[in-house]
Amino acid sequence: MKVSLNIVKQYTKVDLSVDELVSKLNQQLGGVEQVTDLADKYKDAVIVRVLSAVKHDNADKLSVCIVDDGGAVADVSRDQAGHVQVVCGAPNVRADMFAVWLPPKSTVPASYEDKEPFVLDVREIRGVLSNGMLAAADELAIGTDHEGIIEIDPSEWRPYTTELKPGASFAAAYGLDDTIIDIENKMFTHRPDCFGQLGVAREISAILKGLPADSNDVDTRFTNPDWYWVKPAFEPGKGLELKVFNDVPDRTPRFMAVAMQAVAVGSSPLWLRCALVALGSKPINNVVDITNYVMLMTAQPTHAYDYDKLRGAALGVRMAKSGEECSLLNGKSYVLTEDDIVIVDGEGIIGLGGVMGGGNSEISAETKNVVFECATFDMYTVRKTSMRHGIFTDAVTRFNKGQSRLQNDRILAWLMTFAGQLSHAEQASAVFDLPGNTGQLDDVSLSGEIPISADFINARLGSKLEQWQIGGLLRRTNFASYPSDDKSMLLVTAPFWRTDIELPEDIVEEVGRLYGFDKLPRELPMRSIKPAAQNPSVVLKQRIRHSLSRAGANEVLTYSFVHENVLRRAGQDPADAYRLGNALSPDLQYYRLTLIPSLLGQVHGNVKAGHDSFALFEIGKGHTKDQLDDAGLPKEFECVASVITDKRKTGAAYYQAKRFVEELLREFGLRASVTYEPFVLDAMTKKAAYFAPGRTASIIVDGERIGRVGEFTPTVRQNFKLPDYSAGFELSLTKLLKLQRPHGYVPLSRFPHVTQDISIKLPGEVSYGDVYQLAQRTLATTLQPDTTAHIVPFAIYQPPEGAARTISLRIEVTHTDRTLTEAEVTGYLEGIAAAAAEAYPVPADV
Repeated sequence: MKVSLNIVKQYTKVDLSVDELVSKLNQQLGGVEQVTDLADKYKDAVIVRVLSAVKHDNADKLSVCIVDDGGAVADVSRDQAGHVQVVCGAPNVRADMFAVWLPPKSTVPASYEDKEPFVLDVREIRGVLSNGMLAAADELAIGTDHEGIIEIDPSEWRPYTTELKPGASFAAAYGLDDTIIDIENKMFTHRPDCFGQLGVAREISAILKGLPADSNDVDTRFTNPDWYWVKPAFEPGKGLELKVFNDVPDRTPRFMAVAMQAVAVGSSPLWLRCALVALGSKPINNVVDITNYVMLMTAQPTHAYDYDKLRGAALGVRMAKSGEECSLLNGKSYVLTEDDIVIVDGEGIIGLGGVMGGGNSEISAETKNVVFECATFDMYTVRKTSMRHGIFTDAVTRFNKGQSRLQNDRILAWLMTFAGQLSHAEQASAVFDLPGNTGQLDDVSLSGEIPISADFINARLGSKLEQWQIGGLLRRTNFASYPSDDKSMLLVTAPFWRTDIELPEDIVEEVGRLYGFDKLPRELPMRSIKPAAQNPSVVLKQRIRHSLSRAGANEVLTYSFVHENVLRRAGQDPADAYRLGNALSPDLQYYRLTLIPSLLGQVHGNVKAGHDSFALFEIGKGHTKDQLDDAGLPKEFECVASVITDKRKTGAAYYQAKRFVEELLREFGLRASVTYEPFVLDAMTKKAAYFAPGRTASIIVDGERIGRVGEFTPTVRQNFKLPDYSAGFELSLTKLLKLQRPHGYVPLSRFPHVTQDISIKLPGEVSYGDVYQLAQRTLATTLQPDTTAHIVPFAIYQPPEGAARTISLRIEVTHTDRTLTEAEVTGYLEGIAAAAAEAYPVPADV
């Protein structure tokens, strides 16, 4: 954001040096990136009067000119009358005109920032000495025109007091004796009003005035120009028919337009061209330049349309239709989506709302009638449109910060006045003012009245400000601030252009900034030293990390966003995932559904790096489109996921992954409660399609499904180049947090355990898990008090052609107070055998 110190001084007194002012801005407003001394750049440029212009004897296109500089430049050769000779090649040079002279030893402004600036000297041109040059617009860096020299009209109005006479400083006469302070845009992200000169001048005024000295100094407000402060009253206007509509009031809080006739399009006055260049803009023509200057002054973008190019004499705003195309002023065409705001006439699109106007309605030299638009667009929609199509303009910079709709009528009124002065435009229609769905247009503030106490502010800033001092600081920037009836509270109302004030804490920040954060005491606020309560979720994650790390796993942190190909390779459907409208990179287009695909993507690289055996885990979140909360927002699924692989091993990796799961469940007191069921791939579990049915189990605790563990499908192993010995698991943190139990510690028995094996003949379709759970249930009901049992799988045998299978279990039984007898343990095994025979009878012929 380029700030003109000259413009700031028009609105407030600045007694500091530039360096001191920059220091203040850095502390209390925003980071200053660059300071440009325009006065030094144009210090040598002098206004002269051309007394005569005679054709050069030896060159058809050159003229020998005698100029009067009023004797302002020293050390230059002059004739007897004190005038200076200059050779000029411009076709428009003539006697009695005023021009800009760059004398010998001066630097051409256009080369000022070059590594080797072009310095003029006295030189002979075709046998005639020339003292410097008469400058064209491109040589002065105030335009691109090189067809002729700058011609100054002494009768033309300027907002500067320097008298136009021979010898006058060109910089002083046209506002280029200026300092441009470039403030980082990021500092104003929440302050759209500071993207205009007026807003920055207001802030500088408040900062320089500082803390009120006494109660007589509390009402020193910034004096806004009348055209901005006073709400205008528009005339009805007539002469041109105009229809205006707003079909998207939720995306366009305010849409204003007016037609003006008898417009004379041409070059802008020289002072306006100089002002635009100083602020980083480019002169085009007087109508367009007016809209740009108004934007640079107020931070409110406006736009001008050629009325005679509007089909149906209509102007309105709506959402684009998918696949519609529009051609913009940059000469490019864009295919739009239903999320783009468009400006339309009676037949089609003429601009992209909040971004750029269309080429089919632009102002040209033939324009006689114009329509001025002054609107407020939804900042998020404008930002997404800009990013989607890659269009970044000054309008976008301002609209995507959230402009106040309450300033539009004031700015349109000033624009109309300005257009009348510089282009002779006359109002030719009513001023259309169409509101959106965001409140009344006659509100005095967007924030409403916010009650706040001095104690509330001081407690947060560590300051000791009185109520009258706080009110005085706020009034510096045009806040309304008055004590409540009982004097206990300050009633604060933000001015109509402030969109960032909503909460009492916003007032605290404003007071701290205006007072100066550097003046606040360097001491910590009083706080209780009572330990904060532990966050159960944080503790859970810490315990998971410790448990899996002890088991040999390594934690990784991957992006929450993945490429579409990652989802497809994992067997997931990208249509189920949220696609990012503004992706960090082409490889991070989708929000991941689960964590496993992110981990799978890390395996091959580690194997190539020489790591043959390892386990990776991550704690993170996933989202899916079909799971929304009560507010209609995507639910977040927090889980822990792990991938285990070993390129040297063969066999079932499932059991290795299961060991990690059981170690983790043991940490949370759930080891004895866990059961496993065959994993079924259906509509509810489709996002886990990377697990192979038949080699994957659902993890059940107390009847609740908390995750799954298993091996990956052959397709997934091939897609991610995984070793054959690879498996993984994922557990829901929400359910783990809910089901976890405190550890119960039992002294180890001093007596030996008794181990016996049991082999049970079962139908072929009965799984080991079924038998294991049956054995657990049986022992839970038959074990004597103070007795514990541990079951481990021993063997599974099934003949190739057999219809039955034999499952063997090894059972260790221990008593805390005595040594068990073989008969007691045998009784437990017989109970298991009886329960199995009843639950899973084997036909007699098998």
